[in-house]
Amino acid sequence: MSKRTQSIRSLFAAGAEDTQQSENRGAVQRVTAGAVRSLQDTFSEVEREYEALKQSIGEGALPVELNPLLIDPSPFSDRFADQDATAIEALKASMVEHGQQMPILVRPHASESGRYQVAYGHRRLRAAAELGMPVKAYIRELDNDRLAVAQGIENSAREDLSFIERAAFAHKLEAAGFQRPLIQSALSVDRAEVSKLIAVVQAVPEWIIVAIGRAPKVGRGRWQELADLLKAEQSEAKLRKATTDRTFAHKGSDDRFAAVIRALKTSDKGAKSAVVAPLVARATTGSQIAKLSLSAKHCNIQISRERDEAFAAFLMSQLPALYESFRKDKSLQEE
Repeated sequence: MSKRTQSIRSLFAAGAEDTQQSENRGAVQRVTAGAVRSLQDTFSEVEREYEALKQSIGEGALPVELNPLLIDPSPFSDRFADQDATAIEALKASMVEHGQQMPILVRPHASESGRYQVAYGHRRLRAAAELGMPVKAYIRELDNDRLAVAQGIENSAREDLSFIERAAFAHKLEAAGFQRPLIQSALSVDRAEVSKLIAVVQAVPEWIIVAIGRAPKVGRGRWQELADLLKAEQSEAKLRKATTDRTFAHKGSDDRFAAVIRALKTSDKGAKSAVVAPLVARATTGSQIAKLSLSAKHCNIQISRERDEAFAAFLMSQLPALYESFRKDKSLQEE
Protein backbone atom coordinates (compact mmCIF):
# COMPACT_ATOMS: atom_id res chain seq x y z
CA MET A 1 0.00 0.00 0.00
CA SER A 2 1.42 3.42 -1.02
CA LYS A 3 2.25 6.07 1.57
CA ARG A 4 -0.37 8.34 0.02
CA THR A 5 -2.99 5.59 0.28
CA GLN A 6 -2.16 5.01 3.96
CA SER A 7 -2.39 8.75 4.62
CA ILE A 8 -5.77 9.11 2.96
CA ARG A 9 -7.11 6.01 4.73
CA SER A 10 -5.94 7.42 8.04
CA LEU A 11 -7.68 10.72 7.42
CA PHE A 12 -10.86 8.92 6.38
CA ALA A 13 -10.79 6.83 9.54
CA ALA A 14 -10.37 9.99 11.60
CA GLY A 15 -13.38 11.53 9.85
CA ALA A 16 -15.50 8.48 10.65
CA GLU A 17 -14.42 8.59 14.30
CA ASP A 18 -15.26 12.30 14.55
CA THR A 19 -18.69 11.59 13.06
CA GLN A 20 -19.36 8.91 15.68
CA GLN A 21 -18.38 11.34 18.46
CA SER A 22 -20.80 13.86 16.98
CA GLU A 23 -23.57 11.25 17.22
CA ASN A 24 -22.82 10.69 20.90
CA ARG A 25 -23.21 14.43 21.53
CA GLY A 26 -26.64 14.36 19.94
CA ALA A 27 -25.73 16.45 16.87
CA VAL A 28 -28.56 17.24 14.44
CA GLN A 29 -26.77 15.80 11.39
CA ARG A 30 -25.82 12.15 11.89
CA VAL A 31 -23.82 9.67 9.90
CA THR A 32 -24.63 6.08 10.87
CA ALA A 33 -21.97 3.46 11.32
CA GLY A 34 -23.39 1.69 8.27
CA ALA A 35 -23.11 4.86 6.20
CA VAL A 36 -19.52 5.36 7.30
CA ARG A 37 -18.67 1.78 6.34
CA SER A 38 -20.36 2.36 2.98
CA LEU A 39 -18.27 5.48 2.40
CA GLN A 40 -15.14 3.62 3.41
CA ASP A 41 -15.98 0.80 1.02
CA THR A 42 -16.56 3.35 -1.75
CA PHE A 43 -13.22 4.96 -1.07
CA SER A 44 -11.41 1.63 -1.00
CA GLU A 45 -13.01 0.55 -4.26
CA VAL A 46 -12.07 3.77 -6.05
CA GLU A 47 -8.53 3.58 -4.66
CA ARG A 48 -8.21 0.02 -5.99
CA GLU A 49 -9.52 1.13 -9.39
CA TYR A 50 -7.08 4.04 -9.45
CA GLU A 51 -4.14 1.74 -8.69
CA ALA A 52 -5.43 -0.72 -11.32
CA LEU A 53 -5.52 2.06 -13.91
CA LYS A 54 -1.92 3.02 -13.15
CA GLN A 55 -0.85 -0.63 -13.36
CA SER A 56 -2.65 -1.14 -16.69
CA ILE A 57 -0.86 1.89 -18.14
CA GLY A 58 2.46 0.49 -16.99
CA GLU A 59 1.65 -2.82 -18.64
CA GLY A 60 0.91 -1.13 -21.95
CA ALA A 61 -2.89 -1.59 -21.98
CA LEU A 62 -4.54 0.67 -24.58
CA PRO A 63 -7.37 3.00 -23.52
CA VAL A 64 -10.30 3.96 -25.74
CA GLU A 65 -10.03 6.99 -28.02
CA LEU A 66 -13.02 9.36 -27.74
CA ASN A 67 -14.12 12.54 -29.45
CA PRO A 68 -13.54 15.34 -26.88
CA LEU A 69 -16.78 16.98 -28.02
CA LEU A 70 -18.70 14.03 -26.59
CA ILE A 71 -17.28 14.55 -23.08
CA ASP A 72 -18.86 16.98 -20.62
CA PRO A 73 -17.31 18.39 -17.43
CA SER A 74 -17.81 16.68 -14.10
CA PRO A 75 -20.96 17.84 -12.29
CA PHE A 76 -18.63 18.61 -9.36
CA SER A 77 -15.93 20.56 -11.20
CA ASP A 78 -12.78 21.15 -9.17
CA ARG A 79 -11.10 23.64 -11.52
CA PHE A 80 -11.92 27.20 -12.48
CA ALA A 81 -12.39 28.14 -16.11
CA ASP A 82 -9.44 30.58 -16.21
CA GLN A 83 -6.73 27.94 -16.11
CA ASP A 84 -3.19 29.08 -16.78
CA ALA A 85 -3.08 29.62 -20.56
CA THR A 86 0.69 29.10 -20.56
CA ALA A 87 0.33 25.69 -18.91
CA ILE A 88 -2.35 24.67 -21.42
CA GLU A 89 -0.16 25.71 -24.34
CA ALA A 90 2.77 23.74 -22.90
CA LEU A 91 0.53 20.67 -22.52
CA LYS A 92 -0.66 21.02 -26.11
CA ALA A 93 2.94 21.24 -27.35
CA SER A 94 3.83 18.11 -25.40
CA MET A 95 0.82 16.21 -26.76
CA VAL A 96 1.72 17.19 -30.34
CA GLU A 97 5.31 16.05 -29.90
CA HIS A 98 4.93 13.00 -27.67
CA GLY A 99 1.24 12.16 -27.76
CA GLN A 100 -1.06 11.91 -24.75
CA GLN A 101 0.96 10.08 -22.10
CA MET A 102 -1.71 9.70 -19.39
CA PRO A 103 -5.32 8.75 -20.25
CA ILE A 104 -8.20 10.56 -18.62
CA LEU A 105 -11.04 8.86 -16.70
CA VAL A 106 -14.66 9.25 -17.80
CA ARG A 107 -18.01 7.73 -16.97
CA PRO A 108 -21.09 7.31 -19.20
CA HIS A 109 -23.26 10.41 -18.94
CA ALA A 110 -25.96 10.03 -16.32
CA SER A 111 -28.79 11.24 -18.60
CA GLU A 112 -27.51 11.55 -22.20
CA SER A 113 -26.83 8.38 -24.17
CA GLY A 114 -23.60 8.36 -26.14
CA ARG A 115 -21.99 11.11 -24.07
CA TYR A 116 -19.59 11.01 -21.12
CA GLN A 117 -18.57 13.01 -18.07
CA VAL A 118 -14.93 13.44 -17.11
CA ALA A 119 -13.82 12.37 -13.64
CA TYR A 120 -10.28 13.68 -14.00
CA GLY A 121 -8.07 14.92 -16.79
CA HIS A 122 -9.89 18.20 -17.49
CA ARG A 123 -6.77 19.91 -18.82
CA ARG A 124 -5.82 16.99 -21.07
CA LEU A 125 -9.39 17.00 -22.38
CA ARG A 126 -9.26 20.73 -23.10
CA ALA A 127 -5.89 20.44 -24.82
CA ALA A 128 -7.11 17.59 -27.03
CA ALA A 129 -10.26 19.51 -27.94
CA GLU A 130 -8.27 22.60 -28.92
CA LEU A 131 -5.90 20.46 -30.98
CA GLY A 132 -8.82 18.73 -32.69
CA MET A 133 -7.50 15.28 -31.78
CA PRO A 134 -9.17 12.33 -30.02
CA VAL A 135 -8.52 11.93 -26.32
CA LYS A 136 -7.39 8.67 -24.72
CA ALA A 137 -9.74 7.70 -21.91
CA TYR A 138 -10.70 4.89 -19.60
CA ILE A 139 -14.45 4.42 -19.25
CA ARG A 140 -15.74 3.32 -15.84
CA GLU A 141 -19.21 3.06 -14.33
CA LEU A 142 -19.02 5.56 -11.46
CA ASP A 143 -21.78 6.76 -9.16
CA ASN A 144 -21.51 10.28 -7.74
CA ASP A 145 -19.64 9.17 -4.60
CA ARG A 146 -17.01 7.29 -6.56
CA LEU A 147 -16.72 10.12 -9.10
CA ALA A 148 -16.01 12.68 -6.35
CA VAL A 149 -13.47 10.46 -4.62
CA ALA A 150 -11.77 9.61 -7.93
CA GLN A 151 -11.32 13.33 -8.61
CA GLY A 152 -9.93 13.83 -5.14
CA ILE A 153 -7.44 10.96 -5.39
CA GLU A 154 -6.08 12.29 -8.68
CA ASN A 155 -5.84 15.84 -7.36
CA SER A 156 -4.13 14.81 -4.14
CA ALA A 157 -1.49 13.10 -6.26
CA ARG A 158 -0.89 16.26 -8.32
CA GLU A 159 -1.44 18.84 -5.57
CA ASP A 160 -1.84 21.66 -8.11
CA LEU A 161 -5.30 22.94 -7.22
CA SER A 162 -5.25 26.40 -5.66
CA PHE A 163 -6.77 27.02 -2.24
CA ILE A 164 -9.95 28.61 -3.59
CA GLU A 165 -10.44 25.80 -6.14
CA ARG A 166 -10.23 23.24 -3.34
CA ALA A 167 -12.60 25.34 -1.21
CA ALA A 168 -15.12 25.69 -4.04
CA PHE A 169 -14.92 21.95 -4.74
CA ALA A 170 -15.63 21.14 -1.09
CA HIS A 171 -18.56 23.56 -1.05
CA LYS A 172 -20.05 22.06 -4.24
CA LEU A 173 -19.82 18.56 -2.79
CA GLU A 174 -21.56 19.60 0.42
CA ALA A 175 -24.25 21.50 -1.51
CA ALA A 176 -24.85 18.31 -3.53
CA GLY A 177 -25.54 16.41 -0.30
CA PHE A 178 -22.23 14.64 0.30
CA GLN A 179 -21.35 13.95 3.95
CA ARG A 180 -18.25 15.53 5.48
CA PRO A 181 -16.34 12.21 5.81
CA LEU A 182 -16.52 11.66 2.05
CA ILE A 183 -15.46 15.28 1.38
CA GLN A 184 -12.48 14.72 3.69
CA SER A 185 -11.53 11.66 1.66
CA ALA A 186 -12.01 13.42 -1.68
CA LEU A 187 -9.70 16.26 -0.64
CA SER A 188 -7.33 14.23 1.58
CA VAL A 189 -7.77 16.63 4.50
CA ASP A 190 -9.09 16.40 8.04
CA ARG A 191 -12.45 17.58 9.32
CA ALA A 192 -11.18 20.94 10.60
CA GLU A 193 -9.65 21.82 7.22
CA VAL A 194 -12.90 20.98 5.39
CA SER A 195 -14.73 23.38 7.72
CA LYS A 196 -12.22 26.15 6.97
CA LEU A 197 -12.44 25.59 3.23
CA ILE A 198 -16.23 25.74 3.18
CA ALA A 199 -16.37 28.72 5.57
CA VAL A 200 -14.30 30.89 3.22
CA VAL A 201 -16.51 30.14 0.21
CA GLN A 202 -19.61 30.88 2.24
CA ALA A 203 -18.18 34.27 3.32
CA VAL A 204 -17.06 35.47 -0.12
CA PRO A 205 -19.76 36.07 -2.80
CA GLU A 206 -19.54 33.68 -5.72
CA TRP A 207 -19.35 36.50 -8.28
CA ILE A 208 -16.16 37.91 -6.76
CA ILE A 209 -14.55 34.42 -6.62
CA VAL A 210 -15.34 34.01 -10.33
CA ALA A 211 -14.02 37.51 -11.09
CA ILE A 212 -10.72 36.84 -9.30
CA GLY A 213 -10.19 33.30 -10.59
CA ARG A 214 -8.01 30.53 -9.19
CA ALA A 215 -5.32 32.81 -7.66
CA PRO A 216 -2.69 30.03 -7.43
CA LYS A 217 -0.36 31.93 -5.08
CA VAL A 218 -3.06 33.05 -2.63
CA GLY A 219 -3.57 30.83 0.43
CA ARG A 220 -6.23 30.53 3.10
CA GLY A 221 -4.90 33.40 5.24
CA ARG A 222 -5.34 36.02 2.52
CA TRP A 223 -8.73 34.67 1.45
CA GLN A 224 -9.80 34.89 5.09
CA GLU A 225 -8.56 38.49 5.13
CA LEU A 226 -10.78 39.20 2.13
CA ALA A 227 -13.75 37.62 3.92
CA ASP A 228 -13.12 39.84 6.97
CA LEU A 229 -12.83 43.01 4.84
CA LEU A 230 -16.18 42.22 3.23
CA LYS A 231 -17.90 42.76 6.59
CA ALA A 232 -17.29 46.54 6.38
CA GLU A 233 -19.89 48.98 5.02
CA GLN A 234 -19.65 49.92 1.34
CA SER A 235 -17.46 46.86 0.67
CA GLU A 236 -19.60 45.59 -2.21
CA ALA A 237 -19.65 49.02 -3.87
CA LYS A 238 -15.84 49.10 -3.72
CA LEU A 239 -15.65 45.59 -5.19
CA ARG A 240 -17.97 46.48 -8.06
CA LYS A 241 -15.88 49.55 -8.87
CA ALA A 242 -12.61 47.60 -8.74
CA THR A 243 -13.81 44.71 -10.91
CA THR A 244 -15.35 46.95 -13.58
CA ASP A 245 -12.16 48.96 -13.98
CA ARG A 246 -10.94 48.56 -17.58
CA THR A 247 -7.54 47.23 -16.42
CA PHE A 248 -8.96 44.54 -14.10
CA ALA A 249 -9.66 41.88 -16.73
CA HIS A 250 -6.15 42.22 -18.17
CA LYS A 251 -4.47 41.36 -14.86
CA GLY A 252 -3.37 37.89 -13.84
CA SER A 253 -5.50 36.07 -11.26
CA ASP A 254 -3.15 36.79 -8.33
CA ASP A 255 -2.99 40.47 -9.35
CA ARG A 256 -6.79 40.63 -9.53
CA PHE A 257 -6.92 39.37 -5.96
CA ALA A 258 -4.41 42.06 -4.89
CA ALA A 259 -6.47 44.76 -6.67
CA VAL A 260 -9.60 43.70 -4.77
CA ILE A 261 -7.78 43.81 -1.43
CA ARG A 262 -6.40 47.30 -2.22
CA ALA A 263 -9.87 48.53 -3.16
CA LEU A 264 -11.40 47.29 0.09
CA LYS A 265 -8.64 48.96 2.13
CA THR A 266 -9.03 52.34 0.37
CA SER A 267 -10.32 55.12 2.63
CA ASP A 268 -13.66 56.76 1.84
CA LYS A 269 -12.54 60.25 2.92
CA GLY A 270 -11.74 61.47 -0.57
CA ALA A 271 -15.02 60.25 -1.95
CA LYS A 272 -17.01 61.94 0.82
CA SER A 273 -15.41 65.36 0.25
CA ALA A 274 -15.97 65.07 -3.49
CA VAL A 275 -19.75 65.00 -3.09
CA VAL A 276 -19.93 68.36 -1.23
CA ALA A 277 -22.03 70.72 -3.36
CA PRO A 278 -20.16 73.83 -4.64
CA LEU A 279 -21.12 77.33 -3.40
CA VAL A 280 -22.35 79.72 -6.10
CA ALA A 281 -22.29 83.55 -5.89
CA ARG A 282 -24.95 85.27 -8.01
CA ALA A 283 -25.66 88.83 -9.10
CA THR A 284 -28.97 90.53 -8.27
CA THR A 285 -30.15 89.50 -11.73
CA GLY A 286 -29.60 85.82 -10.84
CA SER A 287 -26.65 85.22 -13.16
CA GLN A 288 -23.65 83.30 -11.77
CA ILE A 289 -20.64 85.37 -10.77
CA ALA A 290 -18.36 82.73 -9.26
CA LYS A 291 -18.36 79.15 -7.98
CA LEU A 292 -16.48 77.86 -4.93
CA SER A 293 -15.48 74.17 -4.94
CA LEU A 294 -13.94 72.47 -1.90
CA SER A 295 -11.43 69.62 -2.04
CA ALA A 296 -9.44 67.94 0.71
CA LYS A 297 -6.75 70.67 0.67
CA HIS A 298 -7.95 73.59 -1.48
CA CYS A 299 -10.76 76.10 -2.03
CA ASN A 300 -11.14 76.74 -5.76
CA ILE A 301 -12.99 79.86 -7.01
CA GLN A 302 -14.00 79.70 -10.65
CA ILE A 303 -14.99 82.78 -12.66
CA SER A 304 -15.96 82.67 -16.33
CA ARG A 305 -13.05 84.07 -18.33
CA GLU A 306 -15.19 84.62 -21.40
CA ARG A 307 -17.72 86.76 -19.54
CA ASP A 308 -15.94 88.13 -16.47
CA GLU A 309 -12.17 88.17 -17.05
CA ALA A 310 -12.04 91.89 -16.18
CA PHE A 311 -13.95 91.22 -12.96
CA ALA A 312 -11.53 88.45 -12.03
CA ALA A 313 -8.58 90.84 -12.45
CA PHE A 314 -10.39 93.45 -10.36
CA LEU A 315 -11.12 90.89 -7.65
CA MET A 316 -7.46 89.87 -7.50
CA SER A 317 -6.46 93.53 -7.00
CA GLN A 318 -8.97 93.89 -4.19
CA LEU A 319 -8.15 90.63 -2.39
CA PRO A 320 -5.38 92.08 -0.12
CA ALA A 321 -7.74 94.76 1.22
CA LEU A 322 -10.61 92.29 1.53
CA TYR A 323 -8.39 89.82 3.40
CA GLU A 324 -7.19 92.53 5.80
CA SER A 325 -10.77 93.59 6.46
CA PHE A 326 -11.70 89.94 7.10
CA ARG A 327 -8.89 89.57 9.63
CA LYS A 328 -9.95 92.71 11.53
CA ASP A 329 -13.57 91.56 11.71
CA LYS A 330 -12.46 88.13 12.93
CA SER A 331 -10.27 89.71 15.63
CA LEU A 332 -13.15 91.88 16.88
CA GLN A 333 -15.43 88.81 17.04
CA GLU A 334 -12.89 86.91 19.17
CA GLU A 335 -12.50 89.72 21.79
